[in-house]
Amino acid sequence: MSPPARWILHVDMDEFFAAVERLDDPSLAGKCLLVGGDPDARGVVSTASYEARKFGCHSAMPMRQAVRRCPQAVVLPVRGARYAEVSQQIFEIFTRFTPAVEPLSIDEAFLDVTGTERLLGTPPAIARRIKQLIHDELGLIASVGVATNKFLAKLASDLEKPDSLTVIPPDDVQRILDPLPVRKLWGVGPTTAQRLNTKGIRTIGQLRQIPVSTLTPILGNGAAHFLQLAHGQDSRPVITDTQAKSIGQETTFTKDLASRDELLRVLLGQVEQVARRLRISKLFAKTLTIKLREGDFTTLTRSVTFENPTWATEAIWQAAKALFTTWARAAFCPLRLLGVTASNLTDHAGGQLGLFDQPQQKQSQKDRQLDAALDTITTRFGPGAVGRGK
Repeated sequence: MSPPARWILHVDMDEFFAAVERLDDPSLAGKCLLVGGDPDARGVVSTASYEARKFGCHSAMPMRQAVRRCPQAVVLPVRGARYAEVSQQIFEIFTRFTPAVEPLSIDEAFLDVTGTERLLGTPPAIARRIKQLIHDELGLIASVGVATNKFLAKLASDLEKPDSLTVIPPDDVQRILDPLPVRKLWGVGPTTAQRLNTKGIRTIGQLRQIPVSTLTPILGNGAAHFLQLAHGQDSRPVITDTQAKSIGQETTFTKDLASRDELLRVLLGQVEQVARRLRISKLFAKTLTIKLREGDFTTLTRSVTFENPTWATEAIWQAAKALFTTWARAAFCPLRLLGVTASNLTDHAGGQLGLFDQPQQKQSQKDRQLDAALDTITTRFGPGAVGRGK
């Protein structure tokens, strides 16, 4: 058998927010931790520690409900700046092994390590080394999946969590995939899984035997894609931010999220990540799009084009918030997915100042300078040195 064309790693930090809190306060070791919003203000769980998960707590659950299930839990606020600082250190470790790093979120990424065997060792050896460096240098635990494509690598990283290193060899794909529930297919949520289950399709192996024409009424236009995943096929390459035509961040909620305030909080966090990635990649966005997926999988997008390309967090946030607010006023409903994408990327800000546009343009320039200063100070001195006023 010829060697696979690619080797992909998916690195996923275990209970990341809770792990960072425990790192900063060792007295929290062994305790049930819930990181998220205020339970008295309709807050939502961002991360539940493994101790809290034993009581049925999970991310996207209303914090009030999580506290009822686990009254002994320590509830902590989200410290976004601190998590971003640690995330940057994690991603720096990734780049020691390959420049082909595709961030999925603040605590997970794909790495393409194809062709690095002679220099760095086998893909499993690289994965083991990355796990060790994250533990030794940062005191954190990562789970890593190793496979020949992105879908299988992401699946592998989740199979034996926490603190796992799971390899799916190319000649063993179907044996591993077939017994797994259809919910393990990337993009199949609880509602879609239920639709398949009612048709007697409970495992990936069963779905793999169904013709695409039979699956289309159940899965819509995604039927062919899900069938490919069921066969272990995924041709998508690892795309770095500098190669991307767009830079985005989206969140799929375990349960449809019905709080406008919490949705806006999630959106702000996504905007901050996207804006920072733009600045790291030295790219400016001409277009901003928010993505809203309802519980029945109806998916809407709302976009705006900037007069001048930007990487400024404040400008992107104001645009995203305006798009969300306009949609919410007209047709608000609970969402199962929310995302934001910056596209039409360029490596220069451009823009000609108009006679009457100078105050607005000066503010945009001020925002960009502020972001650059905050990025520099945070990287050098940590998040406690300076913060953004909300």
